[in-house]
Order: sequence, then structure tokens, then C-alpha cells
Amino acid sequence: MVGTKAPPSLLYMVKQVELVVRSRLDELVKPAGITALQYTSLTVLERHDGLSAAQLARDSFVTAQSIADLVRSLENRGLVRRERNPRNRRELLILLTDEGRELLAHYAEPMRDLEERMISDLTAHQADQFRQALSKAWHALS
Repeated sequence: MVGTKAPPSLLYMVKQVELVVRSRLDELVKPAGITALQYTSLTVLERHDGLSAAQLARDSFVTAQSIADLVRSLENRGLVRRERNPRNRRELLILLTDEGRELLAHYAEPMRDLEERMISDLTAHQADQFRQALSKAWHALS
């Protein structure tokens, strides 16, 4: 039909959501002096403490090259620490510090509020379906 626009692709829509979420996260954590990517890395460590830099990079969606600067910055802030892996002395593990855990606890409620805002136009059932669909899409591409 002439004049009828095709809806945006799913890839485009997912990217737009990712961009606005990252922007909101950056705004939210800026007072703490960290970025959305740094916050994401801290949440990864909260779920799986004691990761190698390569594992943290993979789980935080950043390159192995950029994780070194990110970890150094978090370490300088006292939010993470590195220690030798007892099973492989050549490998350093990255762990959350108490200060890192406190920062995450401080932002837990504002992050829940942001997530609630994102799905505020959905019913509980739709929100559950949305979460399931995102999970399936992620697993399909992983």
C-alpha cells in the first residue's frame, strides 16, 4: 500500500530500548561517579563474584580490551579488588568489595523503579511475557 510505513524492525526497536536504558542508567549512577557499564559490571560480580577479566568482559557485554580500564577504575574507587586465583596463580579474579556491595544496595530501589517505569504500560501478564520473550531472544543469539 502506498503511504503505509512498515513497522520498525525488532532489531531497531531493541537497540532503541538499549540506548534509552543506558542513558537512564548513566543519569541514575552519575552521582556515584560511575557509568552504566561500570554499574553493569558490578551487578555481574554481585551474581558471580570472583570472575576473571575475560569472564567479566563477556558477561558485561564489553570487549576484553576495555574491561582492563573499567576494572582499574572500579578498583581505584574501592568498589572491586583483584586477587590471585588459588587454582591458577597466573589468573587474577575480580571481586566486589564491601563498598561495591553498599553502592549496589543503594541503587537497588532506583533500579527497580526504572524497570517498573519501563514496563508501566504493560499488565503483569504482559510484563512476564515480555521478560520471557527477551530471555528466549537472548538465548537464541548466545
